[in-house]
Amino acid sequence: MKIKLRAFSPLLFLILSITAYSQQSFSLKEAVQYGIKNHLTVKNAELEIYSAENTIKQVKAAGLPQITGSFQYTANVIIPTQLISAKNFNPNAAEGEVTKFKFGVPWGGQAGIGLNQLLYDATWLVGIKAAPVYRELAQRTVASTKLTVAENVMKAYYSVLVAEERSKILALNITRLDTLLREMKIMNEKGFIEKLDVDRLQVQRNNLVTETQKVKNLIELSYGLLKFQMGIKQQEPIVLKDKLSETDINTLQLPDYQSVDFGGRIEYSTLMTQRKLAALDMERTQKGVFPKVFFSGSLGAGHSNPRFNPLERWFGSSALNIGLQIPIYDSGLRKIQIQQHQINLTKIDQSALYLRELFDLQAAQGIISLKNGLESLKSQKANMDLAQEVVRVSKIKYQAGAGTNIEVINAESSLKEAQTNYFAALYDLLIAKVDLDKARGKLLAE
Repeated sequence: MKIKLRAFSPLLFLILSITAYSQQSFSLKEAVQYGIKNHLTVKNAELEIYSAENTIKQVKAAGLPQITGSFQYTANVIIPTQLISAKNFNPNAAEGEVTKFKFGVPWGGQAGIGLNQLLYDATWLVGIKAAPVYRELAQRTVASTKLTVAENVMKAYYSVLVAEERSKILALNITRLDTLLREMKIMNEKGFIEKLDVDRLQVQRNNLVTETQKVKNLIELSYGLLKFQMGIKQQEPIVLKDKLSETDINTLQLPDYQSVDFGGRIEYSTLMTQRKLAALDMERTQKGVFPKVFFSGSLGAGHSNPRFNPLERWFGSSALNIGLQIPIYDSGLRKIQIQQHQINLTKIDQSALYLRELFDLQAAQGIISLKNGLESLKSQKANMDLAQEVVRVSKIKYQAGAGTNIEVINAESSLKEAQTNYFAALYDLLIAKVDLDKARGKLLAE
């Protein structure tokens, strides 16, 4: 048996080493950075940047030289026949007499190369001017996605921390009850208390064990949610570096009032970028009244032969053209399109006004929520400390024979309720801080 254990030990050590090495640990900041780098929604949003770049290249390419080549070889199986006046060949022919004449030869071909170059197009120039704005819009879409991921990661991270702290407190409660339960069993054995008192406390302990298991399940679920928000596979273990402490919680104070920096809100800056594009789109339509100038050139050869021989009887040809396309009348279509663009710009301006008012409201609500959260946490902390003191005093009275078992059980129940309320208030406070930072455009300020 010892030999088997020795042979197994290196393998077990290797497995444990690999497991420990593969386990990742994250602080809150590291978790956020990991999420905005690896989450699939961010990766998809980043693909939009490449898509935008390709669209920009397509717009630019439309104004660059376009070269095409062509080749065609034809067998005229039935040569077209035309009727012409016989007087063209015989002046003495009768009036109205016609002669059949075949136009063409059995074999023909065409080969050539052509060049087209846009010389001037006002609408194309507007498209070139819109290229950096289009790129900016794609980048803001990525920033918006990252902000959403960061918010979700923060809230999931805090959920895990609060649940873990709650689990620790429940474990301490069970330890304290176990100590009391042992003392009461000894007192029961000596005849100082009834077994009913012991049973009541045992029920209290059983309830705590059940509550502890629920919290453990909640922790597991919270870890799963955090991994999902970070873009980590569910089967990969992670450890959180940050822990909640009263020192950190006490640093959560109401910020000094500051007006909302609308430019710091990604929703507003994205809307302003969309307005730039809408204005450029209207400009493109307006400049559609300008003429377009283009150049084209061709170089080729034609082939005609009464017998099949593609290598002979080719005749060259070449042409250079400068064209001008002038809009004259469009039945009022352009005017209607410009009016539609103006409507779109007005809608965007009104949406911007709505967002500014909304952001002010969200910031005000965020400050109130944080203020209420701080007050609630302070109150629940005082209640929890008081409940702990009641438990301590109840035990002393009970052990001294001046109190009852019911008082101890009620005190324990009140303590558990106070602890539950405290951690609920703590979580609400942390979420309120995240919401306020988002409302003020400071969630990813660093």
